[in-house]
Amino acid sequence: MSHPHPDLGLPPALERGTLRIVPLGGLGEIGRNMSVLELDGRLLIIDCGVLFPEDHQPGVDLILPDFDYIADRLDQVEALVLTHGHEDHIGAVPYLLRLRPDIPVIGSQLTLAFVEAKLKEHRITPLTLAVREGQREQLGPFDCEFVAVTHSIPDALAVFVRTSAGTVLHTGDFKMDQLPLDGRITDLRAFARLGEEGVDLFMVDSTNAEVPGFVTPEREIGPVLDGVFAGAEQRIIVASFASHVHRVQQVLDAAHSHGRKVAFVGRSMVRNMGIAAELGYLDVPDGILVDAREVDALPPHRVVLMSTGSQGEPMAALARMSNGDHPVKIGAGDTVVLASSLIPGNENAVYRVINGLMRLGATVVHQGSARVHVSGHAAAGELTYCYNILRPRNVMPVHGEVRHLVANGAVARRTGIPAERVLVAEDGVVVDLRDGIGEIVGAVPCGYVYVDGSSVGELTDVELKDRRILGEEGFISVFAVVDSATGKVLAGPQVHARGVAEEDAVFDAILPDIARALEDAAVGGAFDTQQLQQVMRRVIGRFASNKLRRRPMIIPVVVEA
Repeated sequence: MSHPHPDLGLPPALERGTLRIVPLGGLGEIGRNMSVLELDGRLLIIDCGVLFPEDHQPGVDLILPDFDYIADRLDQVEALVLTHGHEDHIGAVPYLLRLRPDIPVIGSQLTLAFVEAKLKEHRITPLTLAVREGQREQLGPFDCEFVAVTHSIPDALAVFVRTSAGTVLHTGDFKMDQLPLDGRITDLRAFARLGEEGVDLFMVDSTNAEVPGFVTPEREIGPVLDGVFAGAEQRIIVASFASHVHRVQQVLDAAHSHGRKVAFVGRSMVRNMGIAAELGYLDVPDGILVDAREVDALPPHRVVLMSTGSQGEPMAALARMSNGDHPVKIGAGDTVVLASSLIPGNENAVYRVINGLMRLGATVVHQGSARVHVSGHAAAGELTYCYNILRPRNVMPVHGEVRHLVANGAVARRTGIPAERVLVAEDGVVVDLRDGIGEIVGAVPCGYVYVDGSSVGELTDVELKDRRILGEEGFISVFAVVDSATGKVLAGPQVHARGVAEEDAVFDAILPDIARALEDAAVGGAFDTQQLQQVMRRVIGRFASNKLRRRPMIIPVVVEA
């Protein structure tokens, strides 16, 4: 288990009447957002998301928040409040509810619908409460009021938490698009009212804090997509997040205008858009949808495929198309639109997919070449407005890498918030709020929890390092049979290598040295197979390092006879 800040000790015992805030994910990274609020022995959790693995985490499916901090106190959890339905905010809910299935889950209608569909796959029936903007719910000592905010998914909510120790406004993910597609704007009137009441701690989205000005309105994407559709001669494949209802709506509208049929590709896309349409968040023109299995029977210039995989995820539909490993075969003249921004860390995977698609003859349109996506997160100008409207006493930037958190803190200071009241923290860093003053008081262990196939939390960083070595340096096995009485080598040594460019014959030169080292060790009294295996490991390791310039994984095997 990693400790995020060795310079910070464990926090002191929480005094009654003090509100403690512990982020277990989402600070210092883009993903696995989860914060725990604690007051007088009761807990409130805000969001519970996943982080998607990067190249240096081979074989990992998902990364979860570290639940250890609350694992033995789950009976104290009043509720889990979800701000919106993106995977980095709801993806870990099934893994938390495995530990206690009856934690009340609170969120908007669409958010809960996405969560319930996910939980159904895990065979969990949750206890849920749907809320709307303006609604207040008393959850133990936490009085929660929900506020409408605009994001790249409908039905997003900020939550204002009133407690005896002070008030907290958590924005979730938000922006201040004044002309959103669904007409549901971030409720600045409510923000102003809450600012008048007093916001003791403002936990605010930091993702775009480095970006000056204001985010482009979603409405500007429609004409760009329309232009792409007008110029496309064959099939159009649009890749987006499987929960980006607004972007899918724009694709449906453009397809309808140009006489094309639309098929959803990817299990999560099919599931989420079915839910959104059923609940009225997605307006589907009559007769426009077709099954993905039927598109081959349609003329290519009448087809649009709405796909997952905009972040280059290796098992998602678009990546498989780029590799030729998907029922949908990309061909010359096809147009592929990546209607999403790059999540930090995914750049290489996305460019790999783009290169694969272009190699197959497709035209690829992405954010770098056309305005086919706008961010769902407030830029620095929007954050400045919020600080000026709310005038919070303390600020805790959330949702972002360290550079985003620091940039958000700088915006806060420019609006007049004292530097000591700007609490730039990371995962595991504990903030206590009392008498209107927020203070970092320590840190708790807070590591990555890896989902690897069916195992959760069993994969360690040591094992990940072994996987990286296998992938980057290769594997060498060395085998020998020795006489248990004399230590004389009876068979071998034999060396076999995998993932090493050289043929096995290159190791012939070292075999006499291995045999000599084994017999010398035996003469010195080392008859234990463990000791002899280490002798072989050292000899072959020096050879691989000096001659091959590699540090492969070495598996020595000594058998006694």
